[in-house]
Amino acid sequence: MTLERSAGLAETARALAAGEVTSRVLVERTLERIEAAQGSINAFRIVRTDAALAEAEAADRELAAGTRRPLLGVPVAVKDDMDVAGEPTAFGCCGEFPPVTEDGEAVRRLRAAGAVIVGKTNTCEFGQWPFTEGPAFGATRNPWNTDHTPGGSSGGSAAAVAAGLVPAALGSDGAGSVRIPAAWTHLVGIKPQRGRISTWPRGESFQGITVNGTLARTVADAALLLDAASGNHARDPHRPPAVDVLPAVGRDPGRLRIALSLKPPFTAVPARLRPEVRTLVVALAERLAAAGHLVDEADPPYGQIGLTFVPRATAGIAERVDEAPFPALLDRRTREAARLGRLLGGAPLRAARRAETVLHRRIGAFFTSYDIVLAPTTAAPPPRIGALLELSGFATDRAMIAACPYAWPWNVLGWPGVNVPAGFTADGLPVGAQLLGPANSEPLLLQVAAQLEADLRWSEKWPEPPLTVRTAA
Repeated sequence: MTLERSAGLAETARALAAGEVTSRVLVERTLERIEAAQGSINAFRIVRTDAALAEAEAADRELAAGTRRPLLGVPVAVKDDMDVAGEPTAFGCCGEFPPVTEDGEAVRRLRAAGAVIVGKTNTCEFGQWPFTEGPAFGATRNPWNTDHTPGGSSGGSAAAVAAGLVPAALGSDGAGSVRIPAAWTHLVGIKPQRGRISTWPRGESFQGITVNGTLARTVADAALLLDAASGNHARDPHRPPAVDVLPAVGRDPGRLRIALSLKPPFTAVPARLRPEVRTLVVALAERLAAAGHLVDEADPPYGQIGLTFVPRATAGIAERVDEAPFPALLDRRTREAARLGRLLGGAPLRAARRAETVLHRRIGAFFTSYDIVLAPTTAAPPPRIGALLELSGFATDRAMIAACPYAWPWNVLGWPGVNVPAGFTADGLPVGAQLLGPANSEPLLLQVAAQLEADLRWSEKWPEPPLTVRTAA
């Protein structure tokens, strides 16, 4: 049997368990696709050719002996902010980094499920921006239109999955960094509850606003990867109650009260929802209403939530900069953000952390009237490559907020959110919508996402292979 690039995570795992294909063959083909696409898409920072082939052969021996694990022999990718033993973790930065000695907890759990880690995907410097470009690795490009970014900061993972290089990948989300690239590459992207997937060896990443999440073409594949990667290190500070999300996919969620929220949360600079994005998100709301749900326009009471985000985000950047082995090579905007983070790292940061309890209570009360929120994932389609790369820090922040004002509040709250594909603009660029819920609501969100997927069948649409080959400069 030959598995095509369209085979998803679950189908690949099934074929391996049935003996219809070997992991060695699958990984060889995966590596061939990655090599062929690297000049045009540039999704990977590190390709683990020899190590992945060795892991595939070990998986084949286990399969032949009758061992079965959820992802045994399946090739997947992880973002280059996650530790993979024997590989450097550069997190988008310039310089030669030493290999780490141990897997991070999320990678360890993927290996325990049997996955073969074929490589580490590109991300912008310390994951700060909704584009995946920089002097360390060049520009990662959107498979739907290589003149445009796939988003960020998990842009490499999104590009790899959207192009069919791997069936699914891990990313991380600190202000929408899984959901934004999922929206801009026509994928399902799950930002789970804080602590659902461990960020160890960091108990908290960026003062708790960043979590690890999954990207895939289907809800079931994203859920399967989430279940495989979920769990905690013994020293994790956030340990949510366990949930099995894959069994929830396909269950009827019942008749829900859904708040359609189109107004961006308060930001210090203007943000306006583009009409073409609004039209597509409203069309999803109409699909949900047609499925029997009660849909009303209503906005969560965000208030001045942005005042709690900035100290946590910038203090987190300051922590990373202080650890960086080559600080002189960092982007000037990174150094500016770190300076602000040091200023805000005392009383303002403590106040921001304390405010989370108040926000949980106030926004949590909204979910006594509504079960979930449907909102745009971004206000605009993906920008062109280079559009934000050379801007000043203030101009970058303005452009970033204008394009992506919707995702970050759920990082402050630590609650789950799921991007689903919403369709394409007239120019053929993907955009998405996010389903947002209260604490530990991943099963319900994925039930609704699967309901939309069954209706819209978005995984059947693929980008055309790039017509031109660019060098990754």
